[in-house]
Amino acid sequence: MKHLLSNIKININEKLYLKDPESSALGKRIIEHSIVLIDAIGFDAFTFKKLGIKIGSNESSIYRYFESKHMLLLYLTSWYWTWLEYQLVLSTNSLEDKKVKLEKAIAVLTQTTTIDSAFSHVDEITLKRVVINEYSKSYLTKEVDTENKEGYFSVYKRLVNRLKDMILEVNKTYNYPLTLASTVIEGAMHQHFLKDHFRSITECSKSLEPTDFFKDLVFNILNR
Repeated sequence: MKHLLSNIKININEKLYLKDPESSALGKRIIEHSIVLIDAIGFDAFTFKKLGIKIGSNESSIYRYFESKHMLLLYLTSWYWTWLEYQLVLSTNSLEDKKVKLEKAIAVLTQTTTIDSAFSHVDEITLKRVVINEYSKSYLTKEVDTENKEGYFSVYKRLVNRLKDMILEVNKTYNYPLTLASTVIEGAMHQHFLKDHFRSITECSKSLEPTDFFKDLVFNILNR
């Protein structure tokens, strides 16, 4: 799969940036170090001025790529969901057994992320932490409906629908496939957060991954 991913370009909605950061060394540095900085200090404290100092560039040069830090966050989360979608498709495409396929899909969408060497300027482990901690800030805004119409969340919604289709392949009579699919994806992020910060209110741990819980949840529901 790593060989296949090395030939893939992560395509992001062009409305999210002013200049494609993948088109230049500076743009890639902006992506690489914004992930690290947001992870270190949080999105609320993050500014383009601080990022400029981090990468040794003027703040104005970052504004040539992104009009605001909100758009940068939308870009980073879209990058993550697109990358995860590729992982999902490549991991399940050749599987014929519907239950095995769904089980693999749940694993891909809920497991602890590992580094993918195909994209040297993106640390996927750190990016996942950013998504877990900050993704809700990209859509809990007054502009969410407008941005949704612009397609800013299309990859995330497509990922939910891919999982929904796999759920229906296992049980075509199940009444809530979209709700279950979105619960798995959102719930996995929440459980990873609890596992790292609020360990007293989850069974998930180093020895019991969120993947174990969501496989149990989904198949118990679909097999009733």
